[in-house]
Amino acid sequence: MWLLVGLGNPGSKYVGTRHNVGFQVVDALAIRGRASSPRAKLGAEVCETRIGTEQALLCKPMEFMNLSGQAVVRVANFWKVDPARTVVVHDDLDLPFGRLKVASGGGHGGHNGLRSIITEWGTSDFARVRMGIGRPLAADHDAADFVLAPFKSAERKDLSDFASRAAEAMESIVTTGVMVTMNRFNGKAGTGRGAGPK
Repeated sequence: MWLLVGLGNPGSKYVGTRHNVGFQVVDALAIRGRASSPRAKLGAEVCETRIGTEQALLCKPMEFMNLSGQAVVRVANFWKVDPARTVVVHDDLDLPFGRLKVASGGGHGGHNGLRSIITEWGTSDFARVRMGIGRPLAADHDAADFVLAPFKSAERKDLSDFASRAAEAMESIVTTGVMVTMNRFNGKAGTGRGAGPK
């Protein structure tokens, strides 16, 4: 069993915001894998699917971002999924919009969702798919306001493809491993397949 987690904030107020791209990727995975109907369990919305020959649980924590690790760890413990078989997809201010970066382990980089997962689990040894959302252009624009704002209209045109590439990266981690997936996806914005180094 694999656990594939998309980070975001619950509630209609946050639909379509930059901080919620992780939720959009999990929704894309559910469609791609013809997942079971989502159900509420342990503070999360979960559904089951298959990726290749592997069984996978798709998870959207239904607690706010800075508490999302509580639901993730409860779900992982209930289904007995190790961190090594967990993939978390999340927004990243340090990457330009449209850029994907696959990583395994490491710190939280200031992301409250990752910080919560690492704190609750006591380990950072899980795979991540980082989705670039860029940074606000104005120096006085607060980053917290930026991540909770909707994408610009020009970005929204590419958002569905961006989420699909992130979903493909998560599937690739399950089927081929992190290192192969890093070589495929850690490239330029919009390339995804076989891209060169950053």
